[in-house]
Amino acid sequence: MTFDGVVTRAITNELQENLVTGRVLKIYQPTKTELLLTIRAQGTNKSLLLSAHPSYARFHLTEDAYQNPTEPPMFCMLLRKHLVGGFIEAIEQYENERVVYFSFKGKNEIGDETRKTLVIEIMGKHSNIILIDQEKGHVLDSIKHVSPSQSRHRTVLPGQPYILPPNQGKVNPLKAEADAFRKKLDLNAGKIDQQIVQAFMGVSPLLAKEIVHLAKLGSFTAYETAFNQLMTSIGENVYEPCIYQSKKEDFYVLPLTHITTERNVFTSTSSMLDAFYSGKAERDRVKQQAGDLLRLLKNEIDKNKRKIKKQKQTLKKAEKADDYQRYGELLTAHMHTISTGDDQATVLNYYDPEQKEITIPLDPNKTPSQNTQVYFKTYQKLKTSKIKVEIEIQKANQEILYLEEIIQQIEAAREQDIEEIRDELKEQGYVRKRSKTRKKNNRPKKPEPEKFISSDGTPIYVGRNNKQNEYLTTRLASRTDIWLHTKDIPGSHVVIRGNTPSEETLAEACQLAALFSKAKSSSSVPVDYTEIRHVKKPSGAKPGYVTYDNQKTLFVTPDETFIENLRKSNHSH
Repeated sequence: MTFDGVVTRAITNELQENLVTGRVLKIYQPTKTELLLTIRAQGTNKSLLLSAHPSYARFHLTEDAYQNPTEPPMFCMLLRKHLVGGFIEAIEQYENERVVYFSFKGKNEIGDETRKTLVIEIMGKHSNIILIDQEKGHVLDSIKHVSPSQSRHRTVLPGQPYILPPNQGKVNPLKAEADAFRKKLDLNAGKIDQQIVQAFMGVSPLLAKEIVHLAKLGSFTAYETAFNQLMTSIGENVYEPCIYQSKKEDFYVLPLTHITTERNVFTSTSSMLDAFYSGKAERDRVKQQAGDLLRLLKNEIDKNKRKIKKQKQTLKKAEKADDYQRYGELLTAHMHTISTGDDQATVLNYYDPEQKEITIPLDPNKTPSQNTQVYFKTYQKLKTSKIKVEIEIQKANQEILYLEEIIQQIEAAREQDIEEIRDELKEQGYVRKRSKTRKKNNRPKKPEPEKFISSDGTPIYVGRNNKQNEYLTTRLASRTDIWLHTKDIPGSHVVIRGNTPSEETLAEACQLAALFSKAKSSSSVPVDYTEIRHVKKPSGAKPGYVTYDNQKTLFVTPDETFIENLRKSNHSH
């Protein structure tokens, strides 16, 4: 992922055209590292995302919907105090670096004019968003605090002066002297692309490789011409935002001729960045939050598989139960021919006409009657164990299916879904409960299945975990609503409001059922649908487990772009 100084310049230029003079209406902080500003500019409301995520730091206009916390964090409240109602005066990039200043003009509580700057620094895990008082030049607060123990060069704490990130001694390629390229590089030293990255501000390895590719291993003049050609495009703000579908998906704002794979061209840098990053940061956070749960679930699945393997070995032994019963009955029938002290008895086998005689081992220390009882007792023991083992194997297989369904739910989960999944696993005894005093008015939240609106305006609900599935199916849905689920495949409960959906709505609900299932990457996925009144939860069943009848089945091939397109369509309305 190449959010370098050139991409920063392209998006800064785009935001200057779209947001300057715009008024800040709302500010939200959906996560610890992300801000969402609603800005009224050029007659429309626009959503500006600022992210200091350690892996996905960025800033751009977005059409994605974000879930906001019920309690705004302190930094968000401070920003609301200083910026809401204010106007954006300027958006400027520092040199060709990944540092951008958003300048705001507003008024304080007593009506005096104030000026604040919001700085976004895109620096990997050190990325930050910092609010500065322009008049005093000091930090009011930041989304991440940097103490003196963390950085000797600068601290980022309230009251401290704002200091730029350390200078790396690079030259701004857009302001460099005409012969800067020739002075900075040594053609004989090789690795020209690496030399370019080390010499010039904001130039990423991806752009450096393009310069080398355009030069075609020519003379120094060829490298210099390729470099100047690209810098002219950048200086004139001529961009072509693209996402490249190579082995590792990437993006850039200039055409990259050294990447020959398929590419998607976008009309703006924001739309490109929005499409590229959509869902990535949230999936990363969910993965971090649920990492311990995934490990636990996979361990439990392995444990059950080992248990089944061991029980199948016991079952194999238990399959000999009928042999022991037969031995006991044959010994009973031939008791008069056996004496104490015999170590075996050869008797007529009336169970198998082909094998006329059979030799049965005996314990010489036992009487014929005691030997007979030993075989009957062994038969009863194996017969009982066979029934028990078959039940245990069935239970272990059901548990594996349940755990695999939870894994599927985690893989499709949003951040707010993880706690519900964790609570369920605590209730089921997989995760240890911690004694915690519940605060007053801190009642458990009602599960909130995700709501979609179909193309013809019909509500469709999707349970994203078992708590939501149960609430949706047993509480939220009406008896005549249509219930959907992938046939014999772990997945979400889906409900269409009303019992006479259009073919279009039914097809869209089937898409959702397939996409929120373990078969989301398969083709021709069977989806059952029936009315809610035909869906029952067996007594004592695991959360989310139901039985149903009177169903019909439709086959769909999941389209992974469908959900995001539907969400964006719903969000725009």
